[in-house]
Amino acid sequence: MVFGKLFGGLFGGGDKAAPRARHPIVEYKGFLVTPAPTARDGQWQVAGSIAQTNEDGETRSHDFIRADLMPSEEQAAEFAIRKARQIIDEQGERIFS
Repeated sequence: MVFGKLFGGLFGGGDKAAPRARHPIVEYKGFLVTPAPTARDGQWQVAGSIAQTNEDGETRSHDFIRADLMPSEEQAAEFAIRKARQIIDEQGERIFS
């Protein structure tokens, strides 16, 4: 029904496909880094996730949000990758503990 699709789209229904990542996922030392900046007060807050699949096939992830704000989404994504690399270098797999 046309109205069902129209109202479903307006109120959160419709296609249930997973949203695509806006920024490329980066591999670093066996970890996958996904930048996920969020809009905040006209700027972009640095955020992302770090994931790793262990030998048992279990995927573990760690989300991070920084207080840092950048003027553009792309700058925030690039900074998120740098911060994730720093977290990985400092903590390694302990980030999942």
